[in-house]
Amino acid sequence: MRIHLRRFALATVVLAGLSLAPTPAIGQSPSSAPEIPRLANGKPDFSGVWARPRVADLTRDGRGCGSGEQECTQKGSGALPFTPLGAEMDKAPKFDYTAFCLPWGYTRAMQTEYPVEILQTPKRFVYLFESNNIFHVVPTDGRQLRKELDPKWMGTSVGRYEGDTLVIDTRGFNGRITLDVGAEHPTSDAMHIVERLRYTDANHVAYELTIDDPKVYTKPITNLRTWVRMKPSEELMEYFCMENNKDLLHGRLHY
Repeated sequence: MRIHLRRFALATVVLAGLSLAPTPAIGQSPSSAPEIPRLANGKPDFSGVWARPRVADLTRDGRGCGSGEQECTQKGSGALPFTPLGAEMDKAPKFDYTAFCLPWGYTRAMQTEYPVEILQTPKRFVYLFESNNIFHVVPTDGRQLRKELDPKWMGTSVGRYEGDTLVIDTRGFNGRITLDVGAEHPTSDAMHIVERLRYTDANHVAYELTIDDPKVYTKPITNLRTWVRMKPSEELMEYFCMENNKDLLHGRLHY
């Protein structure tokens, strides 16, 4: 398995740049800040490469971006409200399926520290994940989620706008994924997640994740984050979890 690392030397450069950055003039109007990008239909355009925080444990607060920027944050949910089944699942021995190069699933892919690129049109919103070089398409053309959905690692999503907030509604999971990167809190096939993306300025997005899984948790869970736009020259790096894949328990190769 190839281990993927991003270069963290950027952090030093960013900090040095901040110390030399000019301070705003006294009395400068907030209206002088860059306008947020918009699509031809007037809706916010989130296209770009975004730095994100690592969410090892959804319940805890955190700071810092995995790609070197310094302004990423996350506000944890606090203790999780398990159902009896959920508590039993959480106490069971952990199995890191990603170590076997199985798909990470939507929730875990969203909690990694690797950047994500967004491509957007008036009728499509697309996540391009650096982790495992996977993608996820969210139609924003007004369609609704079907009542019957095939179970998937990434679920099935639709998007809509509430003012300048993009709301992504996702169901149809297979129950085999975990919520976070390190704590590996469990999920079921009943999980329903809602993401809300909203610009706070042209280079920062407020990301809110709400998880409702009545088989595992007695009430919805919310986690709040700040994403930071990366420099225009930044691109997603190549990431594969395929080479020399081994059974960690028995040392056997898988083909």
